[in-house]
Amino acid sequence: MHAPSVTACATPRRTPDLTGRQGDVRALAAALQDSRRDTLATFAAYEQALPDLQVPQAAHLNPPLWELGHVGWFQNHWLARQPPAQRWRGPRADPFAPRLDRAPGHRAGDDALYDSSRVAHALRWGLPLPGAQATLDQLAEGLAGTLALLQAVDDPGLTDAAATQALYFFRLALLHEDMHHEAALYMAQDLGVPMPDVRWCAQPLPPPPAPLRLSPEVWHAGTSPASPGFAFDNECGALAVAQEAFEIDAQVLRWAEFLPFVEAGGYEQPRWWSPQGRAWRQGRPGVPRYLRREPGPGPQWWTWRQGAWALLDLAEPACHLTAHEAQAWCAWAGRRLPTEWEWERAALTQPEAFAWGEVWEWTASAFTPLPGFEPHPYRDYSAPWFDGRLVLRGASFMTQPRMRHPRYRNFFEVHRSDVPAGFRTCAVAGFRAEG
Repeated sequence: MHAPSVTACATPRRTPDLTGRQGDVRALAAALQDSRRDTLATFAAYEQALPDLQVPQAAHLNPPLWELGHVGWFQNHWLARQPPAQRWRGPRADPFAPRLDRAPGHRAGDDALYDSSRVAHALRWGLPLPGAQATLDQLAEGLAGTLALLQAVDDPGLTDAAATQALYFFRLALLHEDMHHEAALYMAQDLGVPMPDVRWCAQPLPPPPAPLRLSPEVWHAGTSPASPGFAFDNECGALAVAQEAFEIDAQVLRWAEFLPFVEAGGYEQPRWWSPQGRAWRQGRPGVPRYLRREPGPGPQWWTWRQGAWALLDLAEPACHLTAHEAQAWCAWAGRRLPTEWEWERAALTQPEAFAWGEVWEWTASAFTPLPGFEPHPYRDYSAPWFDGRLVLRGASFMTQPRMRHPRYRNFFEVHRSDVPAGFRTCAVAGFRAEG
């Protein structure tokens, strides 16, 4: 038996918030300010823990001061500095239209510092970045300019289609900042930087409910570009997916379900691992990255959280797992990962029974474009990453609620364990539908 710890991080289950995709001018204004408050609170935690704001140079990290400046730069690039005629075109805007030189919160030379399309990742540690206070002042000035532009869009006579175009870049800037906030949170977890806000902690889950059974059906995936509201470019298109009957878990695995694989020696048995998983395992300890086990009357599992080791609550979702670990557990248990379209269908057709939003969930699907895909103006968002990495669905306990959407397609390389990712499974064989 494992004794679960008492956690101070338990929070109510998060519910989807569609402000980022469908909110009107007033809702977006409030959300932009709310997002910035979270950005600044998280940056303040970095300042307190890392007075010099230095972090190791690694592929999965970014300098916190660069991250802060990049968030402000991105908002300015697509809003205050974009010619108004292009800004009003929304997803049809020309991404290469010359930017305005004068805009609130913009300084000469910012493009050479913060444009992630032009500044190679490895160079970000050596850039002559402005100091923290100067960067914070720029962000405040830029946000004020963004809110002024947004107020100018407040026209009750706009049709849904016109509003979708007029608000597109405000919604993009909001969700982009929310994404970077989550990245800052899991980077803090990786570095041991404490985050005082308990909203961004895992919460316990109940014992696994009965799995869900879905009958054969053709599932129509994708969003029409003409649909009102915001959608990312990789969600747009049309795909008909013929699905056989399948059985899928009603919630993600908890540590209580994952750890028997570890205790059975699963990490030391090559037969459960794919060739890529075996290569990844070379030289790594036989437990998940953020766990350790200590001897005692019974096995005691500890987890790395808030910069310290804490007794693991086995009811929490299994988290910070790579796709290799998810696949190995499935092989050991005689299960499989769902495809992203099985996941999506279950989430949209069984909303009361299908619990999601606790961790990002690995799927068996490669990140590929839908038929009819056309890149949106932010060209580097999707198209460069159609390279075999896997899709993750859902959201995590570190995700802003307004980022949660059942059609959102996240994507990461299969070896990433810093991301708050776990998984649910499907039965290997389907079932015979009645009738």
